[in-house]
Amino acid sequence: MKGIADEPQYSVGLLEGGMALCDVIDNHIYEQTLSEKNAFFVADLGVIMRQHIRWRTHMAQIRPYYAVRCNSSPTVIEVLAALGTGFICTNKSELELVQSHGIPSEDIIYSGVCKQVSQIKYAAKNGIDLLVCDNEAELRKISRCHPNAKLLLQVSTEASSQDDEMSMTFGCSLKDCRHLLEKAKELGVQVVGVRSHISSSCEDDQVYIHAISDARCVFDMGEEIGFNMKILDIGGGFSGSETQLALVSSAVMPMVDLYFPPSTGVSIIAEPGSFFVSSAFTLVVYIISKEVVARDCQDQTHDDPSPNDEPEFQYYMNEGVYGSFASKLSETLIAAPSVHKNTSLDAPVFSSSLRGPSGDDLDQVVEHCLLPELNIGDWLMFTQAGAYSLGQPLCTTTDSPPPPVYYVISSRDWFEMQDTGVTHEATLKNISLVPYFLNSCQTEAALSVPA
Repeated sequence: MKGIADEPQYSVGLLEGGMALCDVIDNHIYEQTLSEKNAFFVADLGVIMRQHIRWRTHMAQIRPYYAVRCNSSPTVIEVLAALGTGFICTNKSELELVQSHGIPSEDIIYSGVCKQVSQIKYAAKNGIDLLVCDNEAELRKISRCHPNAKLLLQVSTEASSQDDEMSMTFGCSLKDCRHLLEKAKELGVQVVGVRSHISSSCEDDQVYIHAISDARCVFDMGEEIGFNMKILDIGGGFSGSETQLALVSSAVMPMVDLYFPPSTGVSIIAEPGSFFVSSAFTLVVYIISKEVVARDCQDQTHDDPSPNDEPEFQYYMNEGVYGSFASKLSETLIAAPSVHKNTSLDAPVFSSSLRGPSGDDLDQVVEHCLLPELNIGDWLMFTQAGAYSLGQPLCTTTDSPPPPVYYVISSRDWFEMQDTGVTHEATLKNISLVPYFLNSCQTEAALSVPA
């Protein structure tokens, strides 16, 4: 990430003349079929802009702070900075990345749960004063290394269900908040607000209601002790769908108006990550091997399907959970892909599973889906692929580098972005638009070139 500041221009393909995202995917599949057959991403920046508009429509009083760990693509940072979001960073690399785009330090929150002393000192040196804290050990480190810090006290949030353990993992309990506030006062560290940790798998709007109610209690404690409490962070948990956003908004806004009306002067923020980027990215992968397995081997002593049974296919792709599907290791559900080849509407489908290239038992991307029979050399397209998929591979199973990302935006979306409240024009100017041209006859050729 250190070279980003020295390379300020990011090339984005401009789609004109009715050209669509599927044309871009077809084009790159054609190119890869003729060369090394590597996986790749295609990212539509217009989707990020439209998600920003949806947020502003439903959550106008709540400023989004983008969770950088979700997708640290420099181009994504450019666009979100231009649209006026703040940024949540969990480590020094993310802090450096965001600062390299000219983001003011007051628009950055350092949220790492267990912070290294050297990174706390880095934040202090660079004027990043908003830090998250949820225990006394962290509080003491911050008091020694960053005396000017302004803390958001992270409070654990009631889980949406007994099975949702993630919501119980982080943050101090409500009953422990007073002790932590009193200790901060004793150490001379400012506490300026509350941050709620809400699981990304949260589907219960009542969790937000409880979080805001608990935050009001902590605000009252802090003000009683003598702190100027002025920031409420309602956390993440935003899936990306407009339906879920509208549902959360209908639950959150009445509670905000009740407990934190404008007259209090409290700034309300939230931490959408996947919300902005998930649907903007499509991952395209290549089938490198296949096996035919029995659908039910419990009472069989051989691996072949019985004569009257349909086969089940197990396919191996050139990307797996140790690469672009790393989110699968945290039990994120990967939706079934679509197939990039011409098949008739009445073509038979078969029980199928999709695995990565390592051969490891954990490298299973999709346990079960229905697909037409595929061949080695066929391509699959995974939508909703923008969250937690662009990091460095967890291990190296091939000589291939991480999949490249091809960024595009339609001319209509680009001009609309200029009129959508762009607040950081200098950042947006770092994006270089290049007219996107298709290879002639590439669609037909991509479907006919042999593997």
